Amino acid sequence: MPQAAAKLDNSALISQDEVRISVERLNLDAASFRQLSGTHDPAGVRQAVLDIVEQRGKMQNPVTGSGGMLIGTVAEVGAASPLGLKVGDRVATLVSLTLTPLAITDGLARWDGRSEQVPCEGHAILFARSIAAVLPDDLSPELALAALDVCGAPALTARVVARYPGASVAVIGAAGKSGSLSLAAARDAGATRIVAVVPHQAEHDLLRAASAAEPPPAAGFPGGGGAGMSGGEALADEVVIADARNPVALAEAIGKPVDVTVVCVDVPGCEHGAILATAQGGTVIFFSMATSFSAAALGAEGLAADVNMLIGNGYVPGHAEYAVDLVRTNFAVRALFEARLAAD
Repeated sequence: MPQAAAKLDNSALISQDEVRISVERLNLDAASFRQLSGTHDPAGVRQAVLDIVEQRGKMQNPVTGSGGMLIGTVAEVGAASPLGLKVGDRVATLVSLTLTPLAITDGLARWDGRSEQVPCEGHAILFARSIAAVLPDDLSPELALAALDVCGAPALTARVVARYPGASVAVIGAAGKSGSLSLAAARDAGATRIVAVVPHQAEHDLLRAASAAEPPPAAGFPGGGGAGMSGGEALADEVVIADARNPVALAEAIGKPVDVTVVCVDVPGCEHGAILATAQGGTVIFFSMATSFSAAALGAEGLAADVNMLIGNGYVPGHAEYAVDLVRTNFAVRALFEARLAAD
């Protein structure tokens, strides 16, 4: 199991059922990037990533245990590979960098260490049971990478919300990538009350502005958007500001307990608040890599909470296509993603 391994063989040679990718860009997961940025200055972040990959043959933050994903071009395909890829395909890997053999050859010379997206040169190896998606032609690589990085979240959110007719849903960390896609997925799955939880006023204003934005005419929209795009529909019915690490404050901000709570924040300590905000018989979906299993399990016991708790594993059949389609068709989500990419 390569995810559990301390070090992987990251040589460029492939087996008959493997694929070699020429890497163009990494996308570090939010929890890992936050930890690295909180420990180092930007130059130190860059060096830390180089050191991790050099020592481990993969990108697996030793503190958070998480990695991210990448985009690149297929350079070689083994004769027995079942992935259906061909040389020249531009792809995004949909499996974690924590289990992907990776070598960096340019010293990350084009990255300043200040953003989750990392331009680089090198190679990566996909196994027979890896997952990859060919990049869509109508989205920029940066936008596609951002969406595909979190594509498991909206797919699982939609699946769970559909189990509760007229569901009420709260998304914690709602202005982020996985959070905004989860809001859109909840609406798509028939939720009738959606509460977006953000940590401060700036995120509140960003989410409100995106929801209020209208798509420009199709002819003038970069990437061929416009046509068929939904605009003017709020991603959430309520946007509340709360510290998700404060269980009582979070539950009070959400108000009436919801059927489904989706946790998309990248900081620890949000387990009890999510449980407290969820109705008896409801479901909490933990997408954060900062989630503590013991805190969630013991917290639910201590609160006498009869809730289902799911760990988002990043894979649901059709998840890549669904996430990309949400970005294509929901202009509020598109506006949020593009605003974050511009800020980076």
